[in-house]
Amino acid sequence: LVEMCRLYLCLFLILLIVILKIIWWHSTSGGTNTNALPVVLWHGMGDTCCLPLSLGAIMKLIVEQTNGTYVRSLEIGDNPIMDWESGIFLHPQKQLDYVCKTLLEDEKLAKGYNAIGFSQGAQFLRAVAQKCPKPPMRNLISIGGQHQGIFGLPMCSNLEHELCENISRLLTNAAYSDAMQDNLVQATYWHDPLRENLYRHQSTFLSEFNNEVYSNIFYTENLNKLKRFVMVKFLNDTVVQPKESEWFEFYTSGQDKVIQPLEQSAVYKNLGLDKMHENGKLIFLGVAGDHLVFSHEWFIENIVPILNET
Repeated sequence: LVEMCRLYLCLFLILLIVILKIIWWHSTSGGTNTNALPVVLWHGMGDTCCLPLSLGAIMKLIVEQTNGTYVRSLEIGDNPIMDWESGIFLHPQKQLDYVCKTLLEDEKLAKGYNAIGFSQGAQFLRAVAQKCPKPPMRNLISIGGQHQGIFGLPMCSNLEHELCENISRLLTNAAYSDAMQDNLVQATYWHDPLRENLYRHQSTFLSEFNNEVYSNIFYTENLNKLKRFVMVKFLNDTVVQPKESEWFEFYTSGQDKVIQPLEQSAVYKNLGLDKMHENGKLIFLGVAGDHLVFSHEWFIENIVPILNET
């Protein structure tokens, strides 16, 4: 089934992406000001590094608003098709290895960089901060990232519909199979609060980087090296379930209705978020709108000042 989906989706996009690349595809990097701290971007599922209507526009905006700072928008693989495909089918651990190597080899990032992740790209960049401290990440800005995972279908707010809830529970049986964990990116951050032990031991990405299987002090220490960890939640999000995952919160274990405050969760201490919070490193921003819907004006007002800090 996964292979069939991959084939049909790729065939559907090949011609469009080739045309876009020839006619109006933006470069994976922009800006030449070496005096400003560089910025690294990682896109979400179903997107690519440089489409002009998505991250291409964000990259251009950052260059304009930061006096031409160097911006690197991550492309996984050698072309737009591989980049798009990787966001769905290439295991996050393999993506991390690729990205860590790419960042280390980019001499313009050697003194450090700010990172902005969009949707799943945000939790992947957090994993970069934890796993690959060189080059150093200064600020991590998570825009709609699902740091405690997802449990639910898009447009099924709070699992309020019985059909949505039943489907979500059925998906757990498939999500934690070896085949799905190996071949579907989104399965690696599927978090079933009704079967926490299954999630912790079968998730091949999220539970590791949230220190839920065993405590990796290296991950905790590296995350605490950040100057700031900014988390943006979309207050009317109908795509991410629950949307509170964007602020590192999730359902209280054993049910899927009540959200547990971050400060009461195990990950708050296990990942050293408590120390970051005490030191003023955790920043929580909310923006009205659905998933990844924000204006350039909002971005300039709330995000650009962080990028312009010396």
